[in-house]
Amino acid sequence: MSPMALSMKPTGWFQIGWSTDIQVGDVKPLRYFGHDLVAYRTESGRLVVLNAYCEHLGAHMGHGGTVAGDDIRCPFHGWQWSPEGRNTCIPYQKATNRVRRIGTWSTAERDGIIYLWHDAEGRDPQYDVPSIFDLFPSCGTADDYHELGEAGRFQSDELPIHPQYAAENGVDFAHFKYVHRADEIPTVVHREFGDTDFKTELALNFKRRSADGSYELVEGRTRASLLGLGLGFSHADGVGSICSLTAVTPVDDEHSILRFSAWASKEDGEDEVRVVKRQRNAVGQLKADIAIWEHQRYTEPPGLATAEAAGFRDIRQWARRFYPEGHLGSGAAEQTAGTDEFQAGNAS
Repeated sequence: MSPMALSMKPTGWFQIGWSTDIQVGDVKPLRYFGHDLVAYRTESGRLVVLNAYCEHLGAHMGHGGTVAGDDIRCPFHGWQWSPEGRNTCIPYQKATNRVRRIGTWSTAERDGIIYLWHDAEGRDPQYDVPSIFDLFPSCGTADDYHELGEAGRFQSDELPIHPQYAAENGVDFAHFKYVHRADEIPTVVHREFGDTDFKTELALNFKRRSADGSYELVEGRTRASLLGLGLGFSHADGVGSICSLTAVTPVDDEHSILRFSAWASKEDGEDEVRVVKRQRNAVGQLKADIAIWEHQRYTEPPGLATAEAAGFRDIRQWARRFYPEGHLGSGAAEQTAGTDEFQAGNAS
C-alpha cells in the first residue's frame, strides 16, 4: 500500500489490547497514530491513556512511571498527573502547575477488549462501542461462549496494512473461495449502511465429514457489523458458532497492528481440545487474509467485475466520512472525487 493513497489516521474506535494486558498498577508505553502514549490502570481499576511525556521536563512516563492512586507519577522528579491530565502533586513544593496539561485519550472496555478513540480534529467520541453479543440477536449471550483464552487471541507485529483493507472484506464475497478455500462463493443476503456502521449477511454452505466418512452439506451464515474502519465484528454459525473481532489499529503513517479475538460457543459434548481447534481455525482464516493484505497496494479506482462493483463503490463512499477533510493522504484528496467512476469489467 502506498502511504500517499489513504490517510493512516481515520476517525473512530480502535483496539489497543485486551483488558488482561494491563492490570491494576500497571504502566505501559504505547505508540498509535504517530503519538507516543502511556497507559495505566488506577488503583480503583480505571484504565487511563495519556500522551506519554511529562509536561515538566519531558520524561516518557511509560518507562519507569508508577501508579499513585488515580494518578501516574513521573519517574524523573515525582510529579503526578491525574486521568484528566492535570498536575496534582509536585513533591518538593505545595503549589501545583495549573498551566500545563497532558493530552488525554478516551478509552472504553467491552468484552475484555480495550478500545481507544482517535479523531484527527480532537473531537470527543461520536458514538459508543457495543458488546459484540448485543450486535447479533442470533448469537446468544456472553454466557453461551467460552472465555477467549490464549487460543482465541492473535496479535500481529507492525505490518504495512491499512484499516480499510479489513473493512472492504465486508463486501468482497469472491475472496472466500480463493483465500479461505470455501467450497463455493457465498451469497449476499443483506447489506445495510448506517451513519457509523455497516452490516452484512452472507450465506455459505460447506461440507462436514460424518463419523462414517461421508460428507453432508451444512448451511452456514456469517453476519458482520463494521464499526468505523477499525473494528469488524462477526458471528459465523454452522457447526457451532464463533463470534469474532478483527481490529486494525494504525501505529504510524505506514504500519498497523492487527488483533483478532474469537469466542467459541459452548456446545454439548465438546471438550477443550475441540474448542481450541475451532478458535485456531478462525485465527487461521485471518492469517490467510493477512498474507494478502501485507503485500497489497491500495488501488483507486479499482478494476472490478460487474457483480462486485456496487459493493465496493458503496463501502468506499461510506468510508469517506471517517477521513476528515484536510487529513486525507496527499494523493487521496484528488482520487476521492473519482471513486464513483469504477472500472467494471465483464463478470465471469
